[in-house]
Amino acid sequence: MTSINTTKDETVIDRITTINVFPEISILGGSDHFDTSIKLIKQEREVYLYEFSMQADTAISPEKITLKWRIPSINIKGTWTSASLHDKRLQYDWELVHLQSRVSVDAPVVSVFGHDDDNVITFACSDAINKMEMNALLREEDNHLYCHLSFFTERHPAITNYKAQIRVDKRKVSFAKSLQEVSDWWATFELLKPSPVPALARAPLYSTWYNFHQDLETNTLIEECKLAREIGYELIILDDGWQTMDDNRGYDYCGDWQPERIPEMRKFVDDLHAIDMKVGLWFSVPFCGVKSKAYQQFKGKFLTENHRWAPVFDPRYPEVREYLINTYKNALVSYNLDAFKLDFIDDFMAYPETVLTKEDGRDYANVNEAVDRLMSDVMSTLREIKSDIAIEFRQKYIGPTMRKFGNMFRAFDCPNDPVSNRIRITDVKLLCGNTAVHSDMITWHDDESVEVAALQVLNAFWGVPQMSILLENAKEEHSNMLYFYTQYWRQCAKTLMDGKFTPYNPLANYPILKSELNGHTIIGLFDDMIIETDLAKRTDILNAKPSNKIVIRNTGKAGKFEVRAWNCQGTTSNTIVQELPKGLLEFAIPKAGLVKIRRL
Repeated sequence: MTSINTTKDETVIDRITTINVFPEISILGGSDHFDTSIKLIKQEREVYLYEFSMQADTAISPEKITLKWRIPSINIKGTWTSASLHDKRLQYDWELVHLQSRVSVDAPVVSVFGHDDDNVITFACSDAINKMEMNALLREEDNHLYCHLSFFTERHPAITNYKAQIRVDKRKVSFAKSLQEVSDWWATFELLKPSPVPALARAPLYSTWYNFHQDLETNTLIEECKLAREIGYELIILDDGWQTMDDNRGYDYCGDWQPERIPEMRKFVDDLHAIDMKVGLWFSVPFCGVKSKAYQQFKGKFLTENHRWAPVFDPRYPEVREYLINTYKNALVSYNLDAFKLDFIDDFMAYPETVLTKEDGRDYANVNEAVDRLMSDVMSTLREIKSDIAIEFRQKYIGPTMRKFGNMFRAFDCPNDPVSNRIRITDVKLLCGNTAVHSDMITWHDDESVEVAALQVLNAFWGVPQMSILLENAKEEHSNMLYFYTQYWRQCAKTLMDGKFTPYNPLANYPILKSELNGHTIIGLFDDMIIETDLAKRTDILNAKPSNKIVIRNTGKAGKFEVRAWNCQGTTSNTIVQELPKGLLEFAIPKAGLVKIRRL
């Protein structure tokens, strides 16, 4: 057994087994049928690359096996994972709740950061397909941090060999830099090559979900798209509801994917194209509702029929994969689509009743490998027809494997919750390389003040904005604000999306975000904190909070500057030209407003 043993009825923490101090790594658990080894294959500065391997004479289903090491708990503030969201605190070895990653859920990486936001240790695995558990846990008896990666934590088909690489980074660099370089490392593996990112994936998007849910009416949508296009939105995603007249927000009719609610779908798409609006459709990929025709056709070819929403297709059957691929292919060709929102991919998994063998018509035993095959074939089929097709996935399926299939990663649902939107965008952005990060859909109550509504927009600024409000009924001040900040976002999109990205203080929910490119710096200030920055050339500061002052510590040289501020509706104050010293500066800026500072 491993150093942390679990049974159905009790949890036992092993404090007897000796765990090596890094860079030595202990191997715990596993089966005597496998010969296991781990060796250091490369080291540059304090970045270590290991190869873990297992070999057996005959095929056997592997048991859980863990790689584990310890380091002194010195200058440790918190732990970052792609699943930690609001909870990035230090964890303890008696908690036993770990990051779980697989092909369609999260990413196999853990980063421990210090009180200065610098990396203490970041470790990642090259196997982004099979399920893994990872964590870094404090043991109170010796004030050491115990790091581990556990393989084969779910039932796995029989194998004779297995290999994976482990990358460990102990450099004193920003935790963000360490994570961004893990993303670069994953992209070097042939099985994890990211998909190209078309221009459309980086364009502001109008979503029907929070605004209309399943109540979609074509004339209303066309009028909404005309208004959205004027503001600067280029794509509409028709979410759940286009395929059925059922409005119970369930999934009983998923699987057939006929445009029951919008029967003249091609004409509708043509009408939207005529006003220069691109169009995408939503599909719940794994679900096959019990009231669909597809349910009868594929009876017996589900991973489970006991899901709380709908039976789940088994992608290990080639005919299931062919059906799903053709569904999206036919929709693309028949309706002349520009984008897809492919949803709920994380519900593809091995359920308790799933038989993990390659038989009875299945050409895969491993569910995760079959998901990889399905989504690879979906992407290649769609790109062969339209090379710049945009594909949206939603957090949690935003790991390195998913970058092969999608080019838009959206923050997980957090309606009317600007702080969660900011956190989730930032977490996704740290690992996704050039894949376009999207905000969750921006929405607010009709009677919200314009400044607070603007906070919804500003907290989403480091992602491509998605919006879901009824523009026809929007107050004039809301429309003014949305236009002003959408246009500003579009003007600065390259800096925001491609610039050097630095998030600050992850344990405090990233109260400051910064992007820098070609002498242009954009800073988002979300709490009353001091901004430390070099006012070298062009600096824009978004006062994304309900107070009307900002404090800057200018770390650069004193000099003459032009200072100009706008409120959230785009009304500017007088331009001020003045000498600004090095050190602390205080400015009065409208709440939810913008200030531009230019060195003369």
